[in-house]
Amino acid sequence: MNLFNETNNWKEKLTPLINQYKGKKHPLNYQSPYQLLVMVMLSAQDSDANINKIAPELFLYFPNIEALADSNPESLYPFISKVKNFGNKANWLIETAKTIKENKNIPIDIDNLIALKGIGRKSANVILRETSQKAQGIITDLHVIRVAPRIGLTDDSKDGIKIEKQLMKVLPTEIWNEIGMAISFLGRETCRPTNPKCNQCIIQKDCQYPFKTL
Repeated sequence: MNLFNETNNWKEKLTPLINQYKGKKHPLNYQSPYQLLVMVMLSAQDSDANINKIAPELFLYFPNIEALADSNPESLYPFISKVKNFGNKANWLIETAKTIKENKNIPIDIDNLIALKGIGRKSANVILRETSQKAQGIITDLHVIRVAPRIGLTDDSKDGIKIEKQLMKVLPTEIWNEIGMAISFLGRETCRPTNPKCNQCIIQKDCQYPFKTL
């Protein structure tokens, strides 16, 4: 049973999922768009929990874009040394800060966001959603990449760009801003990599995964 190749009213089927997580804040514990930008960049290939742990001291010393722009990569090392790929990320943060110059200049459109070093489409979509901008894509993190094919929304692929394109093709634009994060939360809490809690899933009856496991 391949739901991806069938005609589906996905907006109706996914509404319970969207309603369950609508407006729920991203797990990164940011307090401003500036902090969100920095934490999203640091979280690539790392865990939200780790970034939340190191962030308070980092922002105590670098409270805004201006402070970062006046600094250098080496000055960041003591604060982010426990972050994966911290050397490159320090370079990206400083370069981005020097490009933006002030907090008020943080981009609010996907093209200008992905033009920044260290910001890809996934990160840009997170920033747009968390700052209440109009969606220009769909958040496609590791959880979405795993869960979307299980549901039957996309092909089974590890390519986030491919998964996002397929999601944008089959889902109406009016749910783009919430559906990616909703699927991500579903993957974090219910649709786990192993032993998913299918009997607790709010969209179980419309999900392809149970059929794969029969």
